[in-house]
Amino acid sequence: MKRVLFLMLVLTVNLAIKSQDLEQHQWKNRLLLVFSKDKTSNDLTKQINILSKDKKGIEERKLIVYQFVKNSFTTNFNQNWFPIKKLPKKHYSKIKNFEVVLVGLDGGIKLRQTKIVSLEKLFALIDGMPMRKRELKN
Repeated sequence: MKRVLFLMLVLTVNLAIKSQDLEQHQWKNRLLLVFSKDKTSNDLTKQINILSKDKKGIEERKLIVYQFVKNSFTTNFNQNWFPIKKLPKKHYSKIKNFEVVLVGLDGGIKLRQTKIVSLEKLFALIDGMPMRKRELKN
């Protein structure tokens, strides 16, 4: 967990994400961070294909998908990749071939796994969160 928080901090400090950083999403959006060694990874492709099947559900849950590979990133289902500035290689060497991290509205890690996450599991986890339950009531 400390490793992921440190990586998020490094990403937050060092990335130029369209003049944003991950911290800016706190209390506004949930984040799904998908890490992969390269853009052509089967796991990355499968994960994005699964997520893209219910874009409306993702939007309703205020979820933004970030995809990270060695030297670049993209958001949601964008085909344009942007360079990552000053991300030391040592941080990517700690990431296995594939990793998924769900960050809640409060900035806390809600899920971290090295396997593809299904929409059912992801949505059930989010829908079970207290803030999401309040959103549904309102």
